[in-house]
Amino acid sequence: MIIHASFFIQSVPPALWYTLDMSTGTAAAHPNIAFIKYWGNRDHQLRIPSNGSISMNLEGLETQTTVKFDNLLKEDMLVWDEKIQKGNALKRVATVLDKVRTLSGESRFAKVKSNNNFPAGTGIASSASAFAALSLAASCAAGLNLNEAELSRIARLGSGSACRSVPAGFVEWQAGYDDYNSYAYSIAPEYHWNLADCIAVISKSHKTTSSEEGHALADSSQFQAVRIDNAIERLDICRKAIIEKDFDAFAEVTEFDSNMMHAVIMTSNPPVIYWQPATLQVIHEVIKMRKNGVQACYTIDAGPNVHVICNDGESSQISAHLKNISGVQEVITARPGGPAKCINLP
Repeated sequence: MIIHASFFIQSVPPALWYTLDMSTGTAAAHPNIAFIKYWGNRDHQLRIPSNGSISMNLEGLETQTTVKFDNLLKEDMLVWDEKIQKGNALKRVATVLDKVRTLSGESRFAKVKSNNNFPAGTGIASSASAFAALSLAASCAAGLNLNEAELSRIARLGSGSACRSVPAGFVEWQAGYDDYNSYAYSIAPEYHWNLADCIAVISKSHKTTSSEEGHALADSSQFQAVRIDNAIERLDICRKAIIEKDFDAFAEVTEFDSNMMHAVIMTSNPPVIYWQPATLQVIHEVIKMRKNGVQACYTIDAGPNVHVICNDGESSQISAHLKNISGVQEVITARPGGPAKCINLP
């Protein structure tokens, strides 16, 4: 049984809550690909972004997370991909759990078990799906009755882009100025536009500079201020292009915004270069495709892998072409995905 984030608990009469085992919750969430990028924070602790962003959830790719509050635990425990994690990963998970404990009155520590069905730490937004799934699973386990905006705000505390993996389909993150008004919402459902994301996987290795570290460096680039100043205009163009299904306008603003973010990343102090030779080769091939009449554009998150956005009807042809490029290990095709969901396992 699957229950979407917006409807969990509301469908269960409050009088019956005490009969349910609310100490365990399992949830799944999709990663997302940002068209207007999030890079840099106004507030690093709360992850209030320097600018708003727009993304699309990626169907077929997901993180599944189980949270169990347990009297026997002396501290929170994180098991990621069957390995116990410590350090910063556990600290970020505990931040989300602490927020859930504060809201619910739950006092116990929790065991968190999480797995991806796609490569993590390579620019496919694994932290987004991970913390979106965590926020919902922990809320389910604690018996919280939260709406989508509230779940989005909790997910943001673990990873900024995670707030965009809570709602469905095409999503905008309202930057806001504080914890209350910085959250994400859907601007169009997953079935609104038949797009596909053909992800040219160039590396499956964890990047040496994490996105979290990169956000902290953003303001050291002279280009960051310009990128932020023009963000509202790019958001308006991208939102309108999605609503009107205007691929040409969408492609232009998406590629421009991606290039701007990487200009900031490459000119930060110290500079960070995520691209590899095959990254550039894919970019050139996408530009060539479009000149030949194929509706395709590229965008690149913090990593070497290239997301080629296209009309779904052309995705098979584009995927086959990308696979023939030297340095591309595989191509993963994903379509617009739904919201984070709570799962009642048998």
